[in-house]
Amino acid sequence: MPEFVHAQELAGGFYAEVVAPVLGATPHTAGLLGWGSDVLGYDTERSTDHDWGPRLIVLVDEEEVAPALERIEAVLPDEYRGYPVRFGSSVHAVEHRVTVTTLGAWLRGHLGFDASQGISRADWLVTPQQQFLGIVKGRVYADDGRLAPVRTALAWYPDEIWRWILGCQWSRIAQEEPFMQRTHEVGDELGSRVVAARLVRDVMRLALLQSRTYAPYTKWLGTAFARLGHPDGLDRALADAVAAGNFADRERALVTAYELVGRRHNALGITEQLDPAPRPFFDRPAQIVDAERFTHALMATVSDPHLHGYGPIGAIDQFADNTDVLSNPSAYRRLLGVYQ
Repeated sequence: MPEFVHAQELAGGFYAEVVAPVLGATPHTAGLLGWGSDVLGYDTERSTDHDWGPRLIVLVDEEEVAPALERIEAVLPDEYRGYPVRFGSSVHAVEHRVTVTTLGAWLRGHLGFDASQGISRADWLVTPQQQFLGIVKGRVYADDGRLAPVRTALAWYPDEIWRWILGCQWSRIAQEEPFMQRTHEVGDELGSRVVAARLVRDVMRLALLQSRTYAPYTKWLGTAFARLGHPDGLDRALADAVAAGNFADRERALVTAYELVGRRHNALGITEQLDPAPRPFFDRPAQIVDAERFTHALMATVSDPHLHGYGPIGAIDQFADNTDVLSNPSAYRRLLGVYQ
C-alpha cells in the first residue's frame, strides 16, 4: 500500500510531472475541482478504498480540447506514486482521471450554467452550496486567467441574497423550536431527540452562513462547522444538546446555542440589535429564542421584491436534501420554475 498523501498534493505532483510537460505552451487551467471529499481537502487514507487517485480538470480553448486530450492520453502511466491512473481502457482512464474540456462546458456540467457568462438570481438560489464549493475551494495548479474571475464571482452570495438566505435559515429554526418541549411533554422522548438533532443541524448551517462559508454535503458538515473555530463555545453547546440524556439538559444546551448565534448575528451589524436571550413560547414551558424576530429583521433589509415574493423558503439547500437532486445539475435546474 503506498504512503497516503492528500489528493490535493497528489494531483499537484501529477499535474507538474505528467500533464504540464505535454501541454507545454498551450494556454490552459488545471486543478482538482468539482465533486468529492478530495477536492475539499477532507480525504483520509480511508478515502483510497474506491475511486481514488490522481485526477485533474484541464480547461483549454475549444480547438485545443482534442489535441490536448490526445497528448495527455499518450503519456498517462498506469499508476502514479503507487495509485492507479489507468483502469479499464485508456479512454476510461482519461474520462475518470483527466477531464479535458472548455471552461464553459465544464461549468455547465458542474453547475448547470456557465458562470463565466454571468450569474442570475435564479442561478444563486437553485445551485447547491456544495457545487459552489467544488469551484471555489478546489486546488488550482495553473490558471491562464480563465478560471480566476469565476472563482471570485462565486466566492460568496451577493449581499441581498445572503441576507435573505440568512432570514430563511432563522425561519427554519422558528418553525420547530417549540416542538422539542411539546414532544417531550406527551412522552415522545425519541421525537424530542429527533427535533433537537434537526435544530442542531440548522444552527450549524446558520453559523456557516453567518461566517460566509458554503456548507458541504452532509458527510462533511460537522467538519466544516468545526473548522470555523468557536471561541464562544457554540460547538460545545450543540454537542451537549445532541448528547443530553434528558429534556432539561437538552433544552438548556439548545437555548445556549440560540443565544450564541443571536449574539453572532448582532456582531454582523446587518440589522438592528436584537435581544438574543431565551424566552417562553406563549404560556407554555418551552424556552425558545423566537427566531422569527431575526427573520423579520433580516427581511426588512432586503429590497429585492422578487426575493420577498418567494416567501422564506430559502435556497435549494434549505428546502431539499436529497442527494440525487443536489448532486445532479439536470435535476436541480428543473427547480428553476420556482424562481422566475
